[in-house]
Amino acid sequence: MRVMIIGQRWLAVEVFKLCLARGDDIAAVSAPRVDDRLAIEAARAGVPVCQVTGRLSADWVPDDVDLLLCAHAHIYIEAGARSKARLGALGYHPSLLPRHRGRDAVRWAIHMGDKVTGGSAYWMDDGADTGPIAAQDWCWIQPGDTPAELWRRDLAPMGLRLFETALSNIDRGDSKAVPQLEAMATWEPAFISKSLSAQK
Repeated sequence: MRVMIIGQRWLAVEVFKLCLARGDDIAAVSAPRVDDRLAIEAARAGVPVCQVTGRLSADWVPDDVDLLLCAHAHIYIEAGARSKARLGALGYHPSLLPRHRGRDAVRWAIHMGDKVTGGSAYWMDDGADTGPIAAQDWCWIQPGDTPAELWRRDLAPMGLRLFETALSNIDRGDSKAVPQLEAMATWEPAFISKSLSAQK
């Protein structure tokens, strides 16, 4: 499969390594900074790197790409970019979608006192975390968890596993796309704690 990886940090690098191990052709990567781990890893492997922030347009997507993989990608993937890839764009969101759509899903799950959360690999569309689910899993929110601890211990490794599951399903011709249950949807804005907002 010919892929483009969009993202940053640990998860994007691990998805990059996963695709190499699978024998996928990585056409290019996009990272927000040239010193990001994904950009460095790709440059070492001789994979073209672009630095795109805000929005990824079709101009950045190489020809004949099968799939865009968005791993820790805080960027909007335009419809033209998604449609240029044969299969579209697959992203990861650290919540049990449709719950906690939005940028700070992990913080909101803890703040709202949820006992269970999870992760969702999903097919990206024009909405904010609204596309059909390709793979999903759950985990406990343990007493005293911080967003960073929960991400490192459970949600980031879960994201990698869900990407692997979704890619394996695609390989078998069994690509799942389960619509989200809109009646259960929540969306939260960027998280600002009371202590931070009081300082402004």
